[in-house]
Parts: sequence; structure tokens; C-alpha cells
Amino acid sequence: MERAVREIVYLSESKLRQFVPVPRRVPRAGALRVTTPLGGIDMDAPTPDLEQGQLRHLRDVSRHVELMADWYAQPGLCPGQWVQFEAPLRCVTLGGAHQDLVLFVDPSGQWGTGPVTDEGCRLLMHGSVRHLRGWNPTSVDGPALEVENSASSLGTAFVTRVGQIVEALTRHRDPLLLEQTSSLGAVRLHRRGVQELLEALDGDGDCIDTSALMTGYARVTGILSSAGSTSRCVVASPLIVEYAAPDSVRDSV
Repeated sequence: MERAVREIVYLSESKLRQFVPVPRRVPRAGALRVTTPLGGIDMDAPTPDLEQGQLRHLRDVSRHVELMADWYAQPGLCPGQWVQFEAPLRCVTLGGAHQDLVLFVDPSGQWGTGPVTDEGCRLLMHGSVRHLRGWNPTSVDGPALEVENSASSLGTAFVTRVGQIVEALTRHRDPLLLEQTSSLGAVRLHRRGVQELLEALDGDGDCIDTSALMTGYARVTGILSSAGSTSRCVVASPLIVEYAAPDSVRDSV
């Protein structure tokens, strides 16, 4: 049975707006026909309760995505594909110019021992802080995004490999600026840069574990395949992130 109440942490309204009903015919006066992934339903003229309409749209979109989404740790995923996840996740932001970028990352191996953790596959999700719902992310120092060339009299700063990754994820977040939409599918994820970003996010050894069990749906941005001691990592942009119900609650509903 579907839960009556959902605790949403993150909801991308930009992604929700990508799902629109397909018009089949001109509606008769005083009524509107809404086409959803589950079929069409007739309803009276538009209701002023906009919030209820958004909730119904979210419900329909969630059901539609559920039919298409694969498990995030499944082999053979491709960029642009929808995935479902359930994992312990930290919600963090970086300082400086990229403070509007929010990252969801599962804990490193020493913490990731829960029953829903998929061995050998990590999850890194990126989005915009404006899509957070009542959640205050942890601000971390993060990796060095630029280094200054001390040998240069001009003091030129060069973007590091991880800095290039952060810039790419920032450009790829929701909502996008108009001039950025054309390069949406062109995001480049360098292996070492992603590894350095994960290592930096994992490096808060003096901090307590703030990860919480979360679930939701996301669109794959890129896949970092495993190599040697490096775990496979799925980089994705979330549609919705919410608290996962404990086993005792899921079993009773």
C-alpha cells in the first residue's frame, strides 16, 4: 500500500515540467481532459487549488517513471536513463562560486554496510539547492577547484581536474540557463576528477556520519566504471529524493 505521507527532501520542478499531457482533442466548454501515463480522466474546469494539482502531477509522473526506471546499481546503464535508488545519502554543498550546487553522496565503504547498500557501486547525485524542501545541507570545504601557477608572474589560476567536474555538474544542474540547455548532453566526466571529488567528500574523518536512508528517482548523467580498487559510480541528477520508510513501517503499510 502506498504511504499516506511522504517526507520529500528534494524535488526538481524543472524535471516535473518536462512531463506534459499529450492533447488528443479540443476539450468541450467548461471541462478539461487530462492525459496521464495511466490514461485520460475527465474533470471540471481548472481548479484554483494549484498545490493539489501539482501533487497529482507528481503522483502521475512518479508512476510513469517507476515503469521505466532500473535499479541504480544494475549493470549496463546509459546516460539519460531513469534509475531508482534507495541508499544512505549525505546532502552537502561546496563553498565559493558553486554554493548553489547540491550533492547527494553515499558514504564511503567504511560506513556503507547497511542492508540496502550495493557492494561495488556508489551513487553521486547533483542538483540545485533551490529544489531542496526543508533540508539544510552540510557545507564542506571540498577539494581544491583551482591552483595558482606560482611560477607565473601573472599568478594565473588553473582549474583542477576535480574543478572541471564540479563546473560540469554545476552547468548540468536544474534549472538550466537558456544558453546552457544546448550543452545538456555534452557533460564530460573525467574518471580521476570524479574520484578526487568522492575522496574529498569522504575525507571528513572528524565529522560524524550524517547520512540518512533516502529513496527516489534520478536521470543518469554518466557512469564511472570500476577499475582496480576504485568502485563503480553512478552520477545522476535527481527528480525526487525522499526519506525511505524504515522496514517496520514498510511492512505495516
